[in-house]
Amino acid sequence: MSRNRRDHGRRFAYTLVELVLAVGVLGLSAVLLIPNLVGLTTMETQSAVRRLMADIHFAQSEAISNQEYRRVQFLDDGRGYCLLVVDEADFDATFDESTATYVEDPAGTFGTHGRYLVDYMADDRYDTVQVGAVQTDGSGNWITFDAMGSTVVAPGIAAGSGRIVIESQDEQWEVLVTPMTGRLSVRRITG
Repeated sequence: MSRNRRDHGRRFAYTLVELVLAVGVLGLSAVLLIPNLVGLTTMETQSAVRRLMADIHFAQSEAISNQEYRRVQFLDDGRGYCLLVVDEADFDATFDESTATYVEDPAGTFGTHGRYLVDYMADDRYDTVQVGAVQTDGSGNWITFDAMGSTVVAPGIAAGSGRIVIESQDEQWEVLVTPMTGRLSVRRITG
């Protein structure tokens, strides 16, 4: 067997450029395919649930830091919710979207004019999401936190548990609010 001198020093392997290109193509295909495999509505719904939990926690933190009442008010038509400043004088007042005193949105997103308003119908990120059932013991379709961060139904009167359902075409999630502490837990109902 004779070897050609040219082939003697040659190895069969991939170059760094080939490896980088292969990893890049795999990464790009993963970014494009995973949302389709998981389902975009599933991702939208999970994102909406996470945002709701973060906003409820934000309202509780705002109540503690400002030593005032803060309310998460769910809109009657199921399109979203808003964060409000509430005082004892108007604690039981009927919610009016045009005259309510909103918590200022620190992000100021999506044309809400500084109002902390989450409207799923107006936000492209949540096309198929809506608020389903809102069940709060003793209050209407809202959760109010006092200056200590506790849930209340009236000044000085503790609230019972709360349950909010976020739903889309494919699934439903349930956010549970623990009485007094306002501690949140979440679980998937369907999907």
